[in-house]
Amino acid sequence: MFTLGHELSQTPSHKFDLNHMRVLLAALDHPERRFPSVLIAGTNGKGSTAATLASILRASGINTGLYTSPHLVRINERIRVNGEQIGDRDFAELHEKVDFASGKLVESGALPWHPSFFEMMTAIAFEHFGQQHVDFAVLEVGMGGRLDATNVVEPRVSVITDVSLDHQKYLGDTIGEIAREKAGIIRSGGVVVTLPQHPEANDVIGNTILNLGARGVNAVPYVAPVSPGSAGFRVSDVGSGNAGDAYRYPLAVLGSEILVESKLTGRHQLRNIALAIASAVELNQQGLSEITANSIERGIREARWPGRFQVIPARNGWPEIVIDVAHNPAGAWALRSALSERYEDRRLIFVFGAMRDKAISEMTEILFPLAERVIATRPDNPRAASPDEIQQAASRTGAEIESVVEVARALERARELAVDGAVMVITGSIYLAGEAMKLLEIEI
Repeated sequence: MFTLGHELSQTPSHKFDLNHMRVLLAALDHPERRFPSVLIAGTNGKGSTAATLASILRASGINTGLYTSPHLVRINERIRVNGEQIGDRDFAELHEKVDFASGKLVESGALPWHPSFFEMMTAIAFEHFGQQHVDFAVLEVGMGGRLDATNVVEPRVSVITDVSLDHQKYLGDTIGEIAREKAGIIRSGGVVVTLPQHPEANDVIGNTILNLGARGVNAVPYVAPVSPGSAGFRVSDVGSGNAGDAYRYPLAVLGSEILVESKLTGRHQLRNIALAIASAVELNQQGLSEITANSIERGIREARWPGRFQVIPARNGWPEIVIDVAHNPAGAWALRSALSERYEDRRLIFVFGAMRDKAISEMTEILFPLAERVIATRPDNPRAASPDEIQQAASRTGAEIESVVEVARALERARELAVDGAVMVITGSIYLAGEAMKLLEIEI
């Protein structure tokens, strides 16, 4: 049966196998072949890159599908067409169709077992995009890349965002091993957009490009430095809320210049935006003439990706709140940098919850020194660490930590402490971020 369990949950005998996904899609008359796509892998930033690129395509007048994971509040968030989540009725009907096909395949022996949660979701997304006649789909890899269910498509462009340690149980213990899994989305003779990063990842990605005769597109020209005279330069600060700096880029290949102004804040987002720009320019060169400098500029400006350094202004008795889904050390460093830059002179009260299989000690050592107080809590997920486990993992940080098991009570306790201009920071897991957003009635 299909359940809403975590997509990493598998029995020991249930191995990842793309052939199983291909069998399922063949029974559905190959919905993945009804639209061209971009496939995006990476450890951090792939969701932001996907959301930004999809926004650019929409702004170009292209009927656009977007498939991402996991979700914050509702499973429907994962499947969108032109920014609209799949409706409950469509989701139910497609689930029934895919589940029926899966049952028949298991019954006939064509499949050894029922598809996993993520395989089911991916098939539903492909069916929805096919039925909605999308012109293009932007697909975020769920985990890894080589054996991920999304990797059955033949992408026009493969994108690899920053690679770091995460999901070691499944992907490998080193950045090189993990990068090898991510590089599995590169196609022979295909196009891959990426940026220089950790030397081990660079080596693996570069060698894969060479071995497959692929063409690498470096997004460096679209990463904003902070001084005039380079590829791009900062031109202004853009207000408050979620807005960050604005940057102006010469876009020679499109014969114009763009002003990059994004609601996605933090220096790390400049890399993700650069990957989206480079991908959009590549698609233009492949024949999508609808993509212009103006539509790239507008798409970046209109892109939203909730839960990524999302700033909620003080309201209804609540202080200013930052929600960020950082769930590994690289994400924690990005969050720390953004907090330090924005709130240098403000007190920070953290609400922190994480999954037990994450690098909790490393994350707390990175983040907790910024906090005046930490409220350790437990999201509603069977994999979540208890507050006591978080306290133990954070023992070397010297932070003042309180344990409040229920997330609702943890938020209330943080509100009590966040007086006189202090800022609440909710982080450690996408599951905590989603639960908090639901409790705080923050729109997704």
